[in-house]
Amino acid sequence: MRMKRIGVVGLLVAALLVSGAPVAAAAAPPAAVAPQIAQLLEDNPGGLLIDGTHAVWPELGMEASVTRSGGAAARSVGPCATGRICIFTGQLTGLTVSWSICGTLPVPSGFIPRSLVNARPSGYAQARSGSGSVLATAYAGSWVPVGGTATTVRCVF
Repeated sequence: MRMKRIGVVGLLVAALLVSGAPVAAAAAPPAAVAPQIAQLLEDNPGGLLIDGTHAVWPELGMEASVTRSGGAAARSVGPCATGRICIFTGQLTGLTVSWSICGTLPVPSGFIPRSLVNARPSGYAQARSGSGSVLATAYAGSWVPVGGTATTVRCVF
């Protein structure tokens, strides 16, 4: 009986191939995940992959994405969406981590910020080192370069 099933399945697959019908999507290669996103997901548990260049950590109000030009979201400061605090691996370029919440926010493991954006309508954001020293301060609607190694971002309304 088992041989009969295998034979029938084989005939069906052969018929689909000969007829030109599309083959199942399982044969398609998986979407490529940007190496930076894969590393952040590995180093920082709780993240969800949205697509190959975008992940979110819902419990932290945090997102990470590989910066793309353009986009449909409203932007108030460079590529940082209105109402968010963003850090970038370059000068408003490269890998981006952003938050929708304020407070003392941990910089994800393995991420070295080189610019800080405060795209909120008020307050300020500070990149801080492990000792609590302020490395850079971005006031509402502005951005600043970050020197040193920031381990937290403090956002104040």
